[in-house]
Amino acid sequence: MFSQRIGIDLGTANSVVWQAGRGIVMNEPTVVAIGVEDGRVVAVGNEAKEMLGRTPGNITASRPMRDGVIADYRVTEAMLRYFIQRVCGRVFLFKPEVMICVPAGVTQVERRAVLDASLSAGAKIAYLIDEPLAAAIGAKLPIAAASGNMIIDIGGGSAEAAVISLGGVVVHKSVRVAGNRIDEAISGYLRRRHNLLVGETSAEEVKLRIGSAMILPKEENLEVKGRDSVSGLPRAVVVTSTEITEAIRPILIQIVGAAKGVLEETPPELSSDIIDKGIVMSGGTSLLRNFDKFMTELTGVPCHVAEDPLLCVVRGTGMAIENLDLYKRSIVKK
Repeated sequence: MFSQRIGIDLGTANSVVWQAGRGIVMNEPTVVAIGVEDGRVVAVGNEAKEMLGRTPGNITASRPMRDGVIADYRVTEAMLRYFIQRVCGRVFLFKPEVMICVPAGVTQVERRAVLDASLSAGAKIAYLIDEPLAAAIGAKLPIAAASGNMIIDIGGGSAEAAVISLGGVVVHKSVRVAGNRIDEAISGYLRRRHNLLVGETSAEEVKLRIGSAMILPKEENLEVKGRDSVSGLPRAVVVTSTEITEAIRPILIQIVGAAKGVLEETPPELSSDIIDKGIVMSGGTSLLRNFDKFMTELTGVPCHVAEDPLLCVVRGTGMAIENLDLYKRSIVKK
């Protein structure tokens, strides 16, 4: 009764926190800066992201989540503790109940790691909800009905495609390829084609400014600054949107492959529902220009981006923790 309820979308790129009764209270990059000698957390979120690739020898800035799962347990626990303290205050009388969403394709060991990290960080009870289900709730899909709804959640570390019916996941496929791999493809292309070394922040900026899943009718240009891999000196080159589209295409085909894999395994009755309703896209990477058209072209099923795709998962997680009785069949508890 007195304890607070918190929903956390622990993403590879961004972490969003929902507090019952208040809504979204935090939305920050999943980056933690830690002191090398004492292991103390120096900065979390926006402040730590600015340090990526710019830290001195006594501080390391890293992303503790990789491909949608915990890569560094100790740092993730410190980050969760920071989130809980930011929401509940440094001293709280009653420990909060925390719900965290995880990719549907993760192993039991990875699920246990998330539950244990939440409890160590100060949660009284920890719940887990599958990411596609949370995204479907947040996208306001009628998941309790006896009809098929298909959603593909494309975040920073993984893409999850799932068909949901009667409040549960019927078929799902997960590929650990998403926004971060697109950034890597861009930096790899610049290194091969232009002998230019750029960091992940610069590669992400290129994606956001001129990236597109399909070739644009009017080509766009962008000047990219980095280090020449031959001479080692700073240099700038101009890249076009068509070059970037070609560079990221293999990654996008892998993401669409997850949606195709789910469509192939979907029972015929639910397939007919999906043809009528289409596929809903959520997650930050679904905002890539023309990605919905690209997916429609490759799958033959109409695709559309959900309203506010970045926040679908956390909104669904928040709604699930506020209405635990409604969703108790779909939740893991510890």
